This record gives sequence, structure tokens and C-alpha cells, in this order.
Amino acid sequence: MLAVIKPQPQTMPQLCEINLGECRTNLLPLLYEMSRITSESGDLSNILNVLLCLMQRHMKVVRAMVTLYDPGTGKIFVHESVGLTEEEAAKGIYHLGEGITGKVVETGKSIVVPRIGDEPDFLNRTESRSTVPDDKLSFICVPILRGRKVMGTISAERLYDNRRLLSLDVEILSVLAAVTAQAVELYMVENLYATRLEDENQRLRSALQERFRPTNIIGNSKPMLDVYKLLGKVTKSKTTVLILGESGVGKELVASAIHYSSPTASGPFIKFNCASLPESVIESELFGHEKGSFTGAMAQRRGRFEEADGGTIFLDEVGEMSLAMQAKLLRVLQERAFERVGGNTTIKVDLRILAATNRDLADMVAKGTFREDLYYRLNVFPITIPPLRERGNDIIAIADYFVAKFAREMAIPVERISTPAINMLLCYHWPGNVRELENVIERAMLLAEDGVIHGYNLPASLQLPVVADSTEGGGTLDTKLAAVEYEMIVDALKANHGNMTLAAAQLGLTRRILGLRMSKYKITFKDFR
Repeated sequence: MLAVIKPQPQTMPQLCEINLGECRTNLLPLLYEMSRITSESGDLSNILNVLLCLMQRHMKVVRAMVTLYDPGTGKIFVHESVGLTEEEAAKGIYHLGEGITGKVVETGKSIVVPRIGDEPDFLNRTESRSTVPDDKLSFICVPILRGRKVMGTISAERLYDNRRLLSLDVEILSVLAAVTAQAVELYMVENLYATRLEDENQRLRSALQERFRPTNIIGNSKPMLDVYKLLGKVTKSKTTVLILGESGVGKELVASAIHYSSPTASGPFIKFNCASLPESVIESELFGHEKGSFTGAMAQRRGRFEEADGGTIFLDEVGEMSLAMQAKLLRVLQERAFERVGGNTTIKVDLRILAATNRDLADMVAKGTFREDLYYRLNVFPITIPPLRERGNDIIAIADYFVAKFAREMAIPVERISTPAINMLLCYHWPGNVRELENVIERAMLLAEDGVIHGYNLPASLQLPVVADSTEGGGTLDTKLAAVEYEMIVDALKANHGNMTLAAAQLGLTRRILGLRMSKYKITFKDFR
């Protein structure tokens, strides 16, 4: 018969009673000694060995074990034991609610089995009980609690002739569990939890490396293939890289790809936009400050360069820096050293510097708005990211990527972009580059109603001139009707490989009427064969 014992306040139990057949007063010195060892020793194995020795010698247990619970894996495993072989202890793995041990961890309450042979929930997972006398043993299992958190169990098996002695030993084990709880928690933090956090960090770093590696940058156009070649060469070193290109081309993505494919990928990747803060704040943000160095400096603060030590710092919009800040940045580039604002201690850092700008730095040098010496320090290995309008069919690949991305995030079942819409995307000059394309696709996803992005779902700035010019009234309704008509004709011709007869039948028109509509929009069937 299984008995659940509700948790009681941890007080010293009555150790000796008349007619119990055994006395527990001889445990007092050992309980004191164990408490002393627990407070002085940081070695959990040593503490638990003392505990199990005490139980075996003075409580006459046949077998005893201490299990620990790992919330990350959901497993409860034997950490230390007596009366079990290594093979038997290795088999003692449970899950929450499984067997007596699993139920104690799940509920946080002690459980007593007066006779093992009468309890169906007793699993004998370790396979250490094989004889008939073993079935007559009693089993006690108490939780190791730290606050409300269950970290494991202490369990014991022995033969009891007196039920009162059995209850007394439950209290004693609860005291022992309370004494060891802090040591168990420290062990879990330093070993199981720390290892799991390290594994999670490694997994996240691997995911970042996979996401930002150069081969994952979308595009196979000739200009992008040239960029990939440069990235393949520069990622192997710690050379300073200057990333050039128009706003919205993906300079930050390239910087991320360089860092996560470099030898310093395990280090920090710190990003800083030089145009996002006023000049009075930038110096403190980059180099840090000492306590009391200016009004409001209530404590010492590390700057971005210190945070990036051992990794990479990415300075975006570096062309927006003032001449005064350029001079201070130059020293870091030359010496990899600086002082915090208000401090006089030189701090050295080992890091890689990546910089990006959409400005023409050479022209700024000629005009005196950018330091020539800083320009040459940054321009060690320049990489120019081509604008979207020069990347040809990369536009479609990137648009398809954004369609799939927003379909997942917004739960909108849009699967493709229609041919007329594709033509509009290809004909547009994209002054905002990839960032503008992303915004266009996001808007179109919200307007699409049949799982397809049509031309009329795109902004007016992308509409083809042939559609706009074909409308006599020029009103909004006429423009939209023309766009729909144009798109339906193109889709029908594409589906029928330029066969006008079949396309006309699909549209419910005669071949002659279809020909007139095609002339209106300057569409030729030869383009679809």
C-alpha cells in the first residue's frame, strides 16, 4: 500500500522512542558532522558519500540512492548510490510521474511503500531486486527541495518491523534532504544548467553562422557572384573591411556574413549606427565613460569597442561622423587602444572593424569633410554591394523569399507572384533597394485575395506605363480595370504558350477581340512561346 507523506516543516525529529527496537540518538553527532561538511565542502559527491554512509551504517538500509532531476531533458537519474552496482545505477533513469521516484519529483511529496512486493507502481528500474526477501523490504523516497523547486530525491530500502520507526526515518531523510539541498542546487547550476546553457549558446551561434554565411545571401547575378568571391577571401582574416553601397542594399547583412564566417565568429558582434545619436553622446557610446566624468555618469560604463573585444564591431553610416570623432576613431584603428571618457587608463582591444556607408568617401575627402588618413585606414578591403536595379533576376528570387517569409509570419496563404507583377518588379528602378522591395511585398501580401500577388496589388509607382497610358479617363477605376485586363491577358497567353486561339477561349473572347486588346497594351504572342 503506497502512502503519500505531505511535506512538513523541517524540524529535528524525535530520535528515540520506547518500543521502537532501535534508537536514533546516535545519529546526532553524524548529522552535525554532515551539516559541517555540507557547509565547508563544495564537492557534492563527497557530501553524498557521507550521507549514504550514514544511512547504511546507522539506519541499516540495504540500498539507498540519490537522484537528480534535469528539467532540460525531463530525466531523473541516479547520481550516487550504495547497494547498487554501476550497471544497476546506470539503469535508474525515470521521467516525471514515472514510478515512485517520478511521482515524488512531480508532486514534491514524500512517498512510503511499506512492502515493495505489494506495490504495482514500484518499477525496479535498476533491476537490483531479484529475491523474495527483497519484496518484503520497505521503500522510502523523499524530495530534495529548494524552495518550491524539486531538484531530486533521496530514497532508501530496508526491512522494518515497526511502522513508527518507518515514519521516524521518513522525517530523518527529510532533514538529510534539507541539509544537502543547497549543495545539490550549486552542483546543478555549475554543471547541468551551465552545460545546457553552453549547448544552447552553441546551437544559437551555429544557427547564426548558418543564417549569415555568404552562400545564404540571396542572388546569383554576376555582380553578386563578384561580391561572394571577395567575401570568401576576406572572411579568413581580421582585415578591416569597408562596405559600400546605396541605402537598403543589405550592407548590414554582408557585415553579419563576414563576422559569422570569420575566425572570431565565437566572439561578440556589436553593431553601432554612427548617425543615430548626437555627437555629444557618440564618444561615450563608443569608448565608455568613468563614473562622474560628466553630469549623469552615475557609474562606470563600458563602450561598444570594449564590448566587441574578441569579436567584431560594425560601424554603420561611418560617413556621418564629425571630424572630431573621426580623429578619435583613427587612433583605435591604428593602435586598437583608447581611453574611456573621463579616464586616463589605456584599454587595449583585440577586434575586427567593419565599416559601412552610402556616401562617396573619396569625394568627401576631396571636399575636406572626411579625414584622408581615416579613409585609407578604413579602405583596406572595400566591397561594393550592387544596387537592386543592377541585379536582374535576383529581384524575383528576393521577392519570392519575402513572399514565403511573410506567408509564415502573417499566416496569409499567398504562394506566388503573377507574371505581370513580376514584369513590374523587374521594370522598376528600386531607389530604396532591397528594403523597399521588402516593404512592397509586405503591402502586396495584405492586398492579395486569391493566393497570388497581382500587378494591381503593387503600388502605383510600380504600375507599367503601358497600362496607365491605355486608359482614356485616367481615373482610379479605369486604371485598375486596365491593370486587371492586362494581367489576365498575359496570364492566359503564358498558360497557353502564346496560342491566341486557346487564350481567347480561356478568356471568353473571340480571337479578333483578343487581338485588339493585345494591340491596346502592346502585347505580342511571340513573347510567350
